[in-house]
Amino acid sequence: MTQEGFLNIAGLSAGYGATRVLEGLDLAIGKGEFVALLGSSGCGKTTLLRAIAGFVKPSGGKISVDGTDVTRQPPDKRGMALVFQSYALWPHMTVAQNIGYGLKLRGRPKAEIAKRVGELEDLLGLSGLGGRKPGALSGGQRQRVALGRALAIDPQILLLDEPLSNLDARIRLKVRHDISALQKRLGITAVHVTHDREEAMVMADRIVILDRGRIAQQGTPQELYNRPATPFVAAFMGAENRIDLTGRIAGDRVIIAAGPANAAADLALDGRPLADGLLEARFRAEAASLLAGESDGNATRDALELPGRVEAASYPGGAWRHSVRVGEETLLVDSSEPFALGAAVRIRIPTEALFLFVRQGLPAGPEGSLSDGTNGRVLEASET
Repeated sequence: MTQEGFLNIAGLSAGYGATRVLEGLDLAIGKGEFVALLGSSGCGKTTLLRAIAGFVKPSGGKISVDGTDVTRQPPDKRGMALVFQSYALWPHMTVAQNIGYGLKLRGRPKAEIAKRVGELEDLLGLSGLGGRKPGALSGGQRQRVALGRALAIDPQILLLDEPLSNLDARIRLKVRHDISALQKRLGITAVHVTHDREEAMVMADRIVILDRGRIAQQGTPQELYNRPATPFVAAFMGAENRIDLTGRIAGDRVIIAAGPANAAADLALDGRPLADGLLEARFRAEAASLLAGESDGNATRDALELPGRVEAASYPGGAWRHSVRVGEETLLVDSSEPFALGAAVRIRIPTEALFLFVRQGLPAGPEGSLSDGTNGRVLEASET
């Protein structure tokens, strides 16, 4: 069995009643890989996790683990363990009893259970807490108990259903690093559901972004952050600022025409398969610069400039975040210093920070149409 096919999902379709959530989904996860399923509410990530676990019955497709078809097997026969969002700990049981519960159900000897529980308490930083009940623990400690209970049975695959969502922000930062480090130490295969982009990027080897029951894009955190394949993925990965442009291809350059919301620009194409016509540009607030003064009307090279006026400024920490009115859009841009309300400014986005896509479903000009199902292509200055 190759690493890429330890957990195989082929043509999976699933839903609830007449509502179809997943449609023909394919995904392969390698042994020892940590994969995060990322997406907004209703995208199908939890349905996919529960189908893998055996709690949702697929209407089509196949799920296999290490070459064995588990599609119709009950959850307890799949060699998997699921950590729930609510932890689902028994409130009347102690930490040790909760961790050892799965082993008890399997009829393991008491001495073996005690030994395994002790090992996991040491591993998870719960030493000395074995006699406490969940109500006497912090949120982070309860999360570790739930993780210990899942690991006690030595599962082949660990499934995590937003287990950090109930923790406060400070504890969450530490626990997500702890889980990632533990997964690497144990070499266990993990599938983690989350709606938190930063959480997925910190914890996962690979991120799978779901949109309406289908995979929008998958890859390493760096690949998805630096090379989003579609406007949807770019926005989900933080490039929420959007502006419409018109451009044409001239050799290895993209010539952006001046418009009501932008100055003319000459940008590197870098081999990207773009086409003449309407384009959609996206960028992150922290990736642009805010410059004082109005545009001089000259075209810029290897950067896009957007003239606007400051509508608001706030300090969330680290930099001043400005709301800038550009044409009909309000864009967010960070700066080390605040600009006055109403000040005329220019947003400058370097090519490497600009994601440029074909406007899907709109005419490209005399050469044809852009509605070819490509979902657009990314424009960046380099592959890295």
